[in-house]
Amino acid sequence: MTQLSSLTFRKTLSDFADKTASNTFDQVASILANELKVNNILTKLDLEGNQISERGGEALAEALRLNNTLTQLDLRGNQIFDRGCEALAEALKVNHSLTQLDLSWNRISERGGNALAEALKVNNSLTQLCLEGNDIRDKGGEALGEALKVNCTLTKLDLAKNGMQERGGDAVAEALKVNNSLSQLDLRWNGISERGGEALAEALKVNNSLTQLDLRWNGISERGGEALAEALKVNYSLTQLCLEGNDIRDKGGEALGEALKVNKTLTKLDLAKNDMRDRGGDALAEALKVNNTLTQLDLRWNRISERGGKALAVAVKLNNSLIQLDLEGNECGIEHSEKH
Repeated sequence: MTQLSSLTFRKTLSDFADKTASNTFDQVASILANELKVNNILTKLDLEGNQISERGGEALAEALRLNNTLTQLDLRGNQIFDRGCEALAEALKVNHSLTQLDLSWNRISERGGNALAEALKVNNSLTQLCLEGNDIRDKGGEALGEALKVNCTLTKLDLAKNGMQERGGDAVAEALKVNNSLSQLDLRWNGISERGGEALAEALKVNNSLTQLDLRWNGISERGGEALAEALKVNYSLTQLCLEGNDIRDKGGEALGEALKVNKTLTKLDLAKNDMRDRGGDALAEALKVNNTLTQLDLRWNRISERGGKALAVAVKLNNSLIQLDLEGNECGIEHSEKH
């Protein structure tokens, strides 16, 4: 008989209308948790979107204290709240097998964020932690920042949509100055503003591990864009930077253009929806004439006119690295340019 190494358990649409479904799925979670205590085969468990509550989270946490084979646990889109999160955090302090944990959209607040931060200070197996769509705010961000200063195993951290403001951004930035293991950081849809952008820029000047940074929709503005551009002149690890929806405008675009003339590692740059006009477009076009590492440039839904479009078209012909240039939603007569 074949033994499962991966198990996915999902609700049907009719379950969402069933008021007893939540209790039912908690019971199922408890049964699975009991099996995990003795199972030595299963490595991946996907329980996304099952209305698992605090009780189900606690049951799974208890199992993780004993299980030494599970490496991936997906609890995205449940309702474990802080109590379930705290139980899982305690389990992480003794578990040595789990490498990927997804707790996105679980109504976890600052309290749960603090508990996970304490766990990360002693856990030495987790490499990926996803907390998108919770509500850990600045206090949770600050706690995780402190944890990142001592954690040496986490490589991917997703904190998108967590109501984090400047203080949280500053704390994570301070951690990046000493952390040398994190390679992917997602801060989309928070509110770190230009101060947070400047703090992260300072961190990028000394950090040598981060390769992907997502700062979409954070209100970074021109000053934050200029600060990040200065960082790109000396950073040698970042390969992907996403700045969509940050209002960096022409000043930010011009500064990033100057940075691209000397940066030799960035391969993907997303500047969509930044209210950039021809000055910013021209600056990026000039950069493309000499840059030979960038492969993807996203300028969708800015305000680049036909003049800026022509400058970019000329630059693309001279450039030998760019594969994709997206100009959808501008007024330049070009939507998409792709080299094969």
